[in-house]
Amino acid sequence: MLMSKLLGERFKEKPGEATSISHIYLLRGGYVRQVTNGIYSLLPPAKRVVSKIENIIRQEMDAIDGQEVLFPVALPGDLWRESGRFDAVGSELVRFKDRGGKDMVLGMTHEEAAVHLARTEAKSYNNYPFMIYQIQTKFRDEPRARGGLIRVREFTMKDAYSFHTSQEDLEAYYEKCLQAYHRIFARAGVPETVCVQSDTGMMGGKVAHEFMLLTDIGEDTIIICDSCDYQSNMEVATGKLPVATTEEGTIEEVHTPNAHTIEEVANMLGVTADKTLKACVFEMEGHKEPLIVFIRGDLQVNEAKLQKVVKATITPFEKYEDTPNLCFGFMGPYNLDARDAKIIFDESLRNEKNLVVGGNKKDYHIKGISISRDIKDADFHDVAEVLEGQECPCCHGKLQFKRGVEVGNIFQLGTRYSESMGMTYIDSDGKAKTPIMGCYGIGVGRLLACIIEARHDEWGPIWPMSVAPWQVHICVLKSKKTDMDAIGNEIYNKLSSKYEVIMDDRNVGAGVQFADADLLGIPVRVVVGEKNLKEGKVELMTRDKSVKKLVDLGDVEKEVAALIAELS
Repeated sequence: MLMSKLLGERFKEKPGEATSISHIYLLRGGYVRQVTNGIYSLLPPAKRVVSKIENIIRQEMDAIDGQEVLFPVALPGDLWRESGRFDAVGSELVRFKDRGGKDMVLGMTHEEAAVHLARTEAKSYNNYPFMIYQIQTKFRDEPRARGGLIRVREFTMKDAYSFHTSQEDLEAYYEKCLQAYHRIFARAGVPETVCVQSDTGMMGGKVAHEFMLLTDIGEDTIIICDSCDYQSNMEVATGKLPVATTEEGTIEEVHTPNAHTIEEVANMLGVTADKTLKACVFEMEGHKEPLIVFIRGDLQVNEAKLQKVVKATITPFEKYEDTPNLCFGFMGPYNLDARDAKIIFDESLRNEKNLVVGGNKKDYHIKGISISRDIKDADFHDVAEVLEGQECPCCHGKLQFKRGVEVGNIFQLGTRYSESMGMTYIDSDGKAKTPIMGCYGIGVGRLLACIIEARHDEWGPIWPMSVAPWQVHICVLKSKKTDMDAIGNEIYNKLSSKYEVIMDDRNVGAGVQFADADLLGIPVRVVVGEKNLKEGKVELMTRDKSVKKLVDLGDVEKEVAALIAELS
C-alpha cells in the first residue's frame, strides 16, 4: 500500500467530540468517520484490523468445533414473540413493519434466530452437542452512544450458540469457550483482559461471565480482591461485613424532627451509619403491592440482585397516595403496618443488634432494635452493593474497585429460549426433550477500540503484530540530491513479497511522515534517509520506540524478519 493512495486524512488536532483515547486516535488516524450518533464507517486501516480480529476469533471458534453460519439482520417479530422478548425488551430493540404490515425487528442479538435454525436441523440426540456462530452486524438503539466504538448503536459482533443434552455437557463446553476467549484476547494483544462473574440480564439463564479490559474510561465497576483471584462485576459481587453491634439494646422511641436521611438521623442520635437501618421502596412490574427492602444504613441496594430475587423489573416507588399506611421517610420493620407489601431484608441485617430504625410515624425513630429478637419471620437475601475495602467472600483480602469495558460475555442460558420456542429433539429413549443452550459473544469493534486503550502512547496507537493493519511501514524521506524513491521502492518490493507493507511515498516533510506513522501504529518502521544512506544504512525501529538501530541496506530483509518474529 502507498500512502499517496490511502483513503483517509490524518489530523494533528484533537477532535472536539472525542473524549476517550481510542476515539481520539480513531478519528485522528483516519480509521473511522461518524455517519450519525453511534454509527460509524470504517476506513481501510480499521477494516484491516477488524478482519484480523475476526480471523483470530474464527480460528479459536473452529478449534472448539464451532460451525460458522450467518443469520439475517432483519427478523420477523413473531420469532421474538415466541421467546417473549418482542414486548419485554425496551426501545433499544428497533421494531418496524414491512410493506405487508408484518412486524419486523433489527437483530440486536440472535438467540431467536439460532433456535429457529437449530430446531429444524437437530432433531435427534445424535446431532448433539454442537455450536454455531456468526460474525454479523447488529443494531441496538443505544440511548447513550459514547466513546467512539466503545458504545455504539450499529456494531459487528461474534455471537455463538451451543446446544446440549445435559447440564454437565453444557458446563464442560462453557469452560472450553471460556479458555478460548482467554486465547482470543491474548492473541489480539490484550492478555490483561479479566474474566468476572456477571449478571445474566436480559439474556436470561443462571450463570454468566464477562471479559473486561480494565481502563479508566470503563463504565462498569469491577470488583477485585487484593489477595486472591476473586473477580466480579458490581451487579453480582458479594463480600463479608463485620457485625456493627454485638450488644442488645433497649427499645426506645425517640423524636427526630426533620431527620429524613441516614446522615441526619445518625448525627442527631450520635451513632454511625452502619448502626442504622433504612427502607428502600420499589414498584414491581406486574404487581400492585410495593416492595420494601430493609438494608443497613451504610449500604445501597443492588437493583440487579434484587430483580433476580423478586423475578420482576423494579423501579423506584412513587405511588405514595395509594399507601397511606406507609410513613415514607420514617419507615422501619418494627410494628410496621405493611398490609400487602412484599418485604425483604438484606443479609447485612441478619445478626445486627441495637439498631436505629424508622418509627413508622412522622419525625420518630426507634432505638435498640435487634433483628433476631424483635423482627419475626424476616426474609433475608443478599441485595446489597459491596463496599470498597469490604472483606473478600473467598479470603480475608480486601475488595478493590476498578473501572472496566466489557469486550466479551458468555452465558449458560439453560432452556430459556429452546423451551419458549418449542425446540425439542428425540433422545435415545425415544422421548422428546428440550436442549440446553449456551451463548458466547464478542464485540469486534469494541475490541478494536480497547486494544488502542491498552496499547498507545502520546503519539498514537501501538498495534500488536497480530492485528496491525500492516506489519511494516517504510518512510522515504525526500532529498534533492538523491533518488530516494528508487531506493525506497526497492526495499518496498522486496518486503512486500513476504509481509504486509505500507510505504510513505508522498512529497511531504519528515515530521509529517513520522506523525502519520505514529497514528497508523505499524509495529516495524524502516526509515530511508539521505544521511544514513551515505553510509549504506537505513534506520530500523519499532513503533513503541523500544528498538531503534541502523542496519546495512543489504541486511534489511533479514533484520526486518528477525524483528517481526520477535514481535510476533
